[in-house]
Amino acid sequence: MKKVAVAMSGGVDSAVAALLLRDAGVEIVGMTMRLGVVHAAGEKAKCCGPREVEDARGVCEALGIRHCVVDFAADLEEQVIAPFIAEYLRGRTPNPCVACNRTIKFGVLLKKALSCGFDGLATGHYARIEREGARYLLKTPKDSRKDQTYFLHAIPKEALPRVLFPLAGYSKEEVRKIAGKAGLPVFSKPESQDICFMPAEGHEAFLRSRSVPIEAGEIVNRAGKVLGRHRGIACYTIGQRGGLGISSPKPLYVLAIDAEQSRLVVGEKGELKSEGLIADQVNCLVEDFPEEAWAKIRYAHRPARCRVSYQGGNLEVRFAEPQEAVAPGQSVVLYDDSTVLGGGIIREVFSGNHWKDK
Repeated sequence: MKKVAVAMSGGVDSAVAALLLRDAGVEIVGMTMRLGVVHAAGEKAKCCGPREVEDARGVCEALGIRHCVVDFAADLEEQVIAPFIAEYLRGRTPNPCVACNRTIKFGVLLKKALSCGFDGLATGHYARIEREGARYLLKTPKDSRKDQTYFLHAIPKEALPRVLFPLAGYSKEEVRKIAGKAGLPVFSKPESQDICFMPAEGHEAFLRSRSVPIEAGEIVNRAGKVLGRHRGIACYTIGQRGGLGISSPKPLYVLAIDAEQSRLVVGEKGELKSEGLIADQVNCLVEDFPEEAWAKIRYAHRPARCRVSYQGGNLEVRFAEPQEAVAPGQSVVLYDDSTVLGGGIIREVFSGNHWKDK
């Protein structure tokens, strides 16, 4: 690519991505999204806030490149925030960063870049895209500790040829050293890992700020016996232990969330394990899913060996060994060694008939 738009978030990663491309002789322009995100005074840095727009502008000035700001606040509200709220009301645990990458960064932002005459879009994600013949594959980066492919699995396959990840071959430590040596103003800036539109007080405060009804209900065990009261199903997630307010001889965890009955189902830790799942909204990044793969059910989760069946738009995953706290609304992402095969949104979790080698 000769002319590339770089998604500038105001952080060190996107700054170094732009620096590397500039020094490689690529014509670049910094492009920052304004998403209507407002942070409270003293709140730590997050992506896409007003301070980050100014930081991105400062980086572009230091690099001697043009900087432009594009407003996608309405897109974020419609395609990420509204579905996020709806999922919580259904008793699910959504992952808005996956939705943002699919619909905003590698959706409307990529389309904007291409419509402006750029050959593609570069970002500061830690991931890799490799071309094998006519195929473009999403792969894990050099720095496995910073691997962000879990959040990127939903990028449309047809977008991969137009995407660059300049940090694929660098560790986070190397990126900071490059930024410091180049004198970039954000070289020591802390990382931002929180959801950009989420206040420091957390999900409950955000939902209440949106006038989302949060009503108390019953906490029950598997047998339906009432053990206590919860303050609203949207305030809890699968696997949660604290905040239940129940006296029990053994620790209790949230096993399931029944939105229709406004109930939390709780039990002991051993009851958290699931032997398989069904996912929808599936994105396949290869020609076909193999029969066997490795699945991640959370970002920080160690990949679990599994068998895969993909029919009628639904992805069925059966684990070789039961997995703990599989949560509807989260993503399941499939891997074959370093290659990301794709993934989907967990719709249903089940027990029984899990796969084991004979």
